[in-house]
Amino acid sequence: MNDTVTIRPIEPDDRAEWERLWDRYLDFYETSVTPAVKDTAFARLIGDDPHDFHGLLALVDGRPVGLVHYLFHRHGWKVEDVCYLQDLYADPEVRGTGIGRALIEAVYARADAAGAPSVYWLTQDGNATARQLYDRIAAKTEFIKYQRVL
Repeated sequence: MNDTVTIRPIEPDDRAEWERLWDRYLDFYETSVTPAVKDTAFARLIGDDPHDFHGLLALVDGRPVGLVHYLFHRHGWKVEDVCYLQDLYADPEVRGTGIGRALIEAVYARADAAGAPSVYWLTQDGNATARQLYDRIAAKTEFIKYQRVL
């Protein structure tokens, strides 16, 4: 990629672009959230509670083109907190240019700085494009996710 890529924390003035990117991420997974959830999520992203999740934007020449949300949490098998990468999205026109990798590596760097020995995430089995990247920069585990159904 020849354009200038910047990865930085989400800031209060980023609401409209963050929402555009997150809506597209949610559309990809064929889901949506209420306005109250969006408001709460954004407030948490820009807040200062270390237990809330954090967010980064990827900008190409100053234009937001990707996002990542992550959080640190305790783990029953470790003394240190671990890092869960919750959401990752890059606009379709920049996929394959290193944006996703740059966002993941930025989370890796923050996990390292926080002393978190592990960064993990989930994706759908059929998310073949993203899994090509994940297979290069992480190890696939044998775990299967189960979730309570109400």
